[in-house]
Amino acid sequence: MKKITLFLLTFLLCSSLPAQAAVKKENRLWQDETIYSLMVDRFNDGDTTNNLDVNAKNPLTYNGGDFQGIIDKLDYIHDMGFTAIRLTPIFDNAKNGYHGYWVKDFYNTDEHFGSITTFQKLVTEAHKRKMKVIIDFVANNTAADHPWVNDPSKKDWYHPKQQVDNGNNGWVDGLPDLNQDNPEVKNYLIEAAKWWINKTDIDGFSLPEVNQVPLSFWTEFSKAVKKEKKNFFLLGVPLENTSIDVAKYQNAGIDSMFNDAQSKELRKAFATTNQSFSALNSVSTRSGNNELMANFFDNEYTARFTKDIVDKRQFPGSRWMTALTYLYTTPGIPIYYYGTDIALNGGEIPDNRRQMNFRSEKDLIDYTTKLAELRNELPSLTRGTMEVLYDKGGMLVYKRSYKGETSVIAINNSTKSQKVILTDKQLAANKELRGLLAGDLVHSQNNQYILITDRDHSEIYVLAEKSGLNIPLVAAIAGVAFLTIIFLLLIIKRGKKVE
Repeated sequence: MKKITLFLLTFLLCSSLPAQAAVKKENRLWQDETIYSLMVDRFNDGDTTNNLDVNAKNPLTYNGGDFQGIIDKLDYIHDMGFTAIRLTPIFDNAKNGYHGYWVKDFYNTDEHFGSITTFQKLVTEAHKRKMKVIIDFVANNTAADHPWVNDPSKKDWYHPKQQVDNGNNGWVDGLPDLNQDNPEVKNYLIEAAKWWINKTDIDGFSLPEVNQVPLSFWTEFSKAVKKEKKNFFLLGVPLENTSIDVAKYQNAGIDSMFNDAQSKELRKAFATTNQSFSALNSVSTRSGNNELMANFFDNEYTARFTKDIVDKRQFPGSRWMTALTYLYTTPGIPIYYYGTDIALNGGEIPDNRRQMNFRSEKDLIDYTTKLAELRNELPSLTRGTMEVLYDKGGMLVYKRSYKGETSVIAINNSTKSQKVILTDKQLAANKELRGLLAGDLVHSQNNQYILITDRDHSEIYVLAEKSGLNIPLVAAIAGVAFLTIIFLLLIIKRGKKVE
C-alpha cells in the first residue's frame, strides 16, 4: 500500500509540473547566455599564499580575491543558472592595481590572483559545468610605470600627451595612451590576445573603453582572434556617459556592447514604484542588434543599483526581483554584477567594489535561479520578438514570440494590485496563459484574458492550448486521499487489537 501511495504521489507531482518550452533551441547562441560579472580581487579569497601586501580594509589596494576563490564558488554561480562568467583584467598589474587596468605584462597573470596554471584550471572547471569564460582585455593603455614608457625605441607606441582638464599636458586618466595605429603596437596586442585564447581556451574578451580605440584596429583584432576559436565572443565596454554608434562597432566585429543608455533608464524605472516604462521601451541602439546588447543595472564603473533603491527608501529584495524579471525576459544578454545576489550596496568607485561576503539572501537567490531556469528553457525569452501590450501606471505587460512559442510577461511595478485585460487579437483565441513563476492560470473567456497581478509581483506566462479538466490529476488526488483513509483505518484497527 505504501508503494502504491508513493507511486500516486509521484504521478501527482509530475502531472502538475508547469508547461515546458513549445520549441527547442537548435543550438546555443550568445544571446542565450546569462553572464555573472565579477571583479577578481573582490570576489573570494581561496588561496592565502598569494596574499602579498593585501589589506582587506583598504578599498584602494588588493583585498585577496583570486582564481582559486572563483573555482571554489563555480557551483554557487552555476546553481543560480548562470551560463558564463566575466572577469576583470587578470594580467600582471602595477602596485595597487587590484582592478586590473594598470597592465605591466600582457603575458602574465597578476601574482595576487594566482598562476596561469590555476587560471587554466578555472577555465577547465567552468567548461565542465558548461559555463563560458570571458576576460577583460585592456587594449587602450598600460600602467604608468610600464617599461615601454621610458624605452626610447617605443616612443611612438603611445599617443603624445595633450592638454587635459587641469591645463597641464598629460594622458587621459593619467595612463599612458597606446597608439594602436602603430603597426608594432597593433601586432603586439593582437598576438597577445591570440596567445591567451590558445593558452587558456577562454571563450571571449570584454574590451574596456572600447570607444577610445580606433575602429580600424577592432576590425583587424576581431578577424584575428575569431580565427583562433569558433564562436569567440567580443563584448565592448564603452567609456561611461559617451554616445556611440553601436552598429559601426558590430560591423567591425564587436559582437555585443554594454548598453549604457538602457541601464540609465532601467535604474530610473525600477529604483522605486509607479514609474513609467515609456522611456525604457523607446531606448534605441542606433540599428544595433538588440538581441546581443549587454544589458545591466550596474557594473564596476557605476554606483550600485541597490544604492538607488535605498535612496528611494525602498526594500532592495523586492525591487531587485522586479527589476531582474525585466532584465531576464527582454531582448539582450543580462550582465549580473557580483553582489547583486546579496543586494550589495555601494556608491561610486571604489565603494561599488566592496568584497563579496556570501551571506544568505535565499529569497533573492531562489528568485534569480527560477528566472534563469525559465530563460534557459524558453527560446522565446532569448530569441523572440518583443511587443508591448500594456504600459500604464507602473504596470507593464509584453509578449515574446518565437517559432510558435509565445511568452507573456506581466510586471507590476506599482503600489497596488493591477488588472489588465488582453484580447484574443493581442494573443490568440480560446487558449490559456500558464504562469511559470507563481503558478497563475488565465483562461480565455469571451475573447479576453484577465490578468490580476499583486503589487511588486511579476508573472511569466506561456500561451498554450486549454487544458480543461485534468482527469489524471483529479484521479491521482482522489486515489491518494482514498488510500490515506484506508491506511489510517488499518492503523486504528491494529491499535485496537493490541489493546
